[in-house]
Amino acid sequence: MNRSNKIYIAGFNGMVGSAIVRKLRKKGFSNIITRSSAELDLTNQQDTHSFLKEEKPDYVIIAAAKVGGIYANNMHSAEFIYQNLMIEANLIHGSYLAKVDKLLFLGSSCIYPKESSQPIKEEYLLSGFLEETNEPYAISKIAGIKLCESYNRQYGTDYRSLMPTNLYGPNDNFHPENSHVIPALIRKFHEAKIENKPFVKIWGSGKPMREFLHVDDMADASIHVIGIDKKILEKAIKPMLSHINIGTGTDISIKDVALIIKDIVKFDGGIVFNTNMPDGTKRKLLDVSKMKNLGWSSKISLKEGIGETYEWFLKNIKTIRG
Repeated sequence: MNRSNKIYIAGFNGMVGSAIVRKLRKKGFSNIITRSSAELDLTNQQDTHSFLKEEKPDYVIIAAAKVGGIYANNMHSAEFIYQNLMIEANLIHGSYLAKVDKLLFLGSSCIYPKESSQPIKEEYLLSGFLEETNEPYAISKIAGIKLCESYNRQYGTDYRSLMPTNLYGPNDNFHPENSHVIPALIRKFHEAKIENKPFVKIWGSGKPMREFLHVDDMADASIHVIGIDKKILEKAIKPMLSHINIGTGTDISIKDVALIIKDIVKFDGGIVFNTNMPDGTKRKLLDVSKMKNLGWSSKISLKEGIGETYEWFLKNIKTIRG
């Protein structure tokens, strides 16, 4: 990968896509192609294929996806499976038709079975039942992995897949109902502080364990994997088990994350856990040994990352939706 390569970032406005764009520009890459959803509907096959044939990028990075927390996945399950399937299928097949040999597909750790042994190894994929609350989304991401693997096997392409743990950071979704845990809690604690509320109510028991990765680390990992020589990568993966976990290798309870955010936001009230609401998977820690063996590990600590995310939230609060 060199600085003159033409790189298309699908989903450049999102948290992950924007972080990858920032990281690439910082490294001196300038030939970056982007299109907003208003300019290009990635669920439209003809438009997506025509765009790729016309632009002929050297690399395609699929960071575009419909994402959300437990509530959003439960309420909009049809949208989550349909839109994600269409986006990835159109981009992967369209890249093949446009003779794009190098592609990076970004998935999610929710692809793994609900009762996986911990930490979760890549080979646990398809070994058990999925978590019910996000099964449609998980199935779409599994399909993306298998699309990449199948095109590599049949057509000799170089399509790679990364499965990150729970991500957070600048440009995250802070919507009160459709966001993931860290941005949701940042907003809840901030608003409770401003409104002088006596406590913040949190969905679930607070006992589930989660692993969190700052999006800038994810962007760094993505660029690192893109740059690995194909022969070196093929020694670390198998044709039908090619995805790689991305995470920190450590986890923390939702309760302890809430306490960190409470301290950073400087909220003086209490915390109440709503145990009538579902917790989701009890624990989800990724085995990241494969990525470490390929020369990459995370650098941003959770407290540092949440502090930076809160600062970004404060600077952008007037433009945040919801």
